Amino acid sequence: MLAKASYLAKHHGMAVSAGLLARAWHSVLRTRMRHPTEAEIRVIRRRFADLLRRDWRNAAAGVYPRRLLFDVPVREYLRALPAAIADWPRVVRRIRRRDFHDLPAGVPRNRYPDYYLRNFHWQTDGWLSDRSARIYDFGVDLLFGGATDVMRRMVVPPVASAVRGIDAPRILDIACGTGRLLGALHAALPDARLHGLDLSPFYLAEARKRLADARELTLCVENAETLPFRDGYFDAVTSVFLFHELPRDARRRVAAEALRVLRPGGRFVVLDSAQLSESADIAYFLDEFHRLYHEPYYKGYLRDDLDAMLAEVGFTAVGAEPAFVAKLAWGSRP
Repeated sequence: MLAKASYLAKHHGMAVSAGLLARAWHSVLRTRMRHPTEAEIRVIRRRFADLLRRDWRNAAAGVYPRRLLFDVPVREYLRALPAAIADWPRVVRRIRRRDFHDLPAGVPRNRYPDYYLRNFHWQTDGWLSDRSARIYDFGVDLLFGGATDVMRRMVVPPVASAVRGIDAPRILDIACGTGRLLGALHAALPDARLHGLDLSPFYLAEARKRLADARELTLCVENAETLPFRDGYFDAVTSVFLFHELPRDARRRVAAEALRVLRPGGRFVVLDSAQLSESADIAYFLDEFHRLYHEPYYKGYLRDDLDAMLAEVGFTAVGAEPAFVAKLAWGSRP
């Protein structure tokens, strides 16, 4: 019971600290926001408490090691905090100019799709610098109240059940970023052969450092719309917080590629922003996110149900459920 109390205290403390920093950030932006109602606050607190209960139960059931529950990267975030604060004036100027194409000089634009070449979230350098890669996880966790890794871990149970009984299963994480989900998968499934794919070489450099102890690991800089793997190669494919940053047609191309590279019976598991179909009770928070941060494809994403899209491109055994402010969706290749 002491361990559980410590776990809950740590995460609630992170949520409070992140909330204070987020309020400071919004005051810098001088953003006029409608305050959430008491009912809206109760809903978000209930969903947060439910997420923590699921996380604890998963670890207690042995789905992933209990140590992950206490692996809150406080030191990493404290190192990132000064750089993030120093960057705030640049972000504010960019927001006020509405300059979402403020990317580093010399970016080889022909290597990237047009939708990728922008400052998502108004972040400096977009996805295309070492600095962006170093402070990205801190910024995301600030937004999600320290619960980002907890939400990511919700991907592990459906992946683990899909590969149960398979010797050294092959798992691909699409848009793996700095490798945080791959780290959780490595801890839960140490015999798995892990593959990560991302368009940013800078984020993959961070992933290599994070996953230095993973012997069965391959990372590659490629576009998820044309995966460089043969048909049926993987036992499971995952994706976290990618689809809301893609245009509608690109979402379907990525999902179709995930279907192609899965073996028959293999599972695709997606964690992304909540959508209105299952999370209308937090519509206020979803709308504020779209309004405050540069997310050009988010408004359409909210109504483009992930589970319906997976069925549309050919997945079967499709399902979905909420996970705090995220949505977990999955489907299998027939």
